[in-house]
Amino acid sequence: MTAISVRDLQKIYKVHQKPQGLAASVRALFRRRYKHVHAVDGISFDIRPGEMVGFLGPNGAGKTTTLKILSGLIYPTAGQVQVLGFTPWERRNAYRRQFALLMGQKNQLWWDLPAVESFRLHKEIYSIEDERFEQVQGELTELLDVKDLLYQPVRELSLGERMKMELIAALLHSPSILFLDEPTIGLDVVAQASIRRCLREYNQSRGVTILLTSHYMQDIEALCDRVLVINHGKLMHDGPLADIVNRVAGYKILTLHFRDGRMPEDFSEFGEVVSLVPPKVTLRLPRESIARQAGRLLSQHDIEDLSVEDPPIEEVIRQVFGERVGAAEHKP
Repeated sequence: MTAISVRDLQKIYKVHQKPQGLAASVRALFRRRYKHVHAVDGISFDIRPGEMVGFLGPNGAGKTTTLKILSGLIYPTAGQVQVLGFTPWERRNAYRRQFALLMGQKNQLWWDLPAVESFRLHKEIYSIEDERFEQVQGELTELLDVKDLLYQPVRELSLGERMKMELIAALLHSPSILFLDEPTIGLDVVAQASIRRCLREYNQSRGVTILLTSHYMQDIEALCDRVLVINHGKLMHDGPLADIVNRVAGYKILTLHFRDGRMPEDFSEFGEVVSLVPPKVTLRLPRESIARQAGRLLSQHDIEDLSVEDPPIEEVIRQVFGERVGAAEHKP
């Protein structure tokens, strides 16, 4: 059983090419030139009920366009989509009551009113019973620790507090599907951690299916066991985040802390030096040689602490996108 099923999804925009110069602009009044932009280019995937899936890609990759199609805001050019058994762009009320779309750069709360007034408006829109509304609102405000802010005008809230209120508004009608587009954008680390904790607990307790886009890799690492990587409208990867690391990054990061500051003068024979702040050094080594080189260092030197880690996810993702862009530029 799948909560979301996408097959060969495409969205092509016809964009007018405005020429430069007065004469060319006059000619364009009679003969306009267009180019076709493939925002989404034939992607397919399935998401099971209760899964929390990360949706990664650079700006303009097609992530937000895909979420808008799944939520029924825009029509696709081609392809088939089923969400909870519904075709999203048919916009049936039965489907609208079962999903929520939260976009970090868009506001759904009334700016000059307390958040609780916007919550009551959502209650009427979704026909939520009084008792159910009070129960869900109480649980969410307690989970996000914002009970004391309910009656404060939204414009007086900090960005992190406002985002928590936006999340509560999206969850008031207890959706089965939650689409999140950059929910932690611009937030400080404390607010980000709070929203991640809320999403994790809500997913575990309610079994809600979540599709999450984020440029903060901490969000993806903390919440998602599976990721979809999209670039230039095409699906590049569907699987665990660790698979990308293993496939793309052929190295590991070795960090050593030397006892009493006694350390070699030259580390070039062991690996590439990433940072060197005595008595600590960080090396980049090929995966196949990490055990051998770590053993050499341990046998030859007095080491107080040692750690071996995969490269930062941000670096791996940048490498993935860089390779794809480079391949596209050199394609005949």
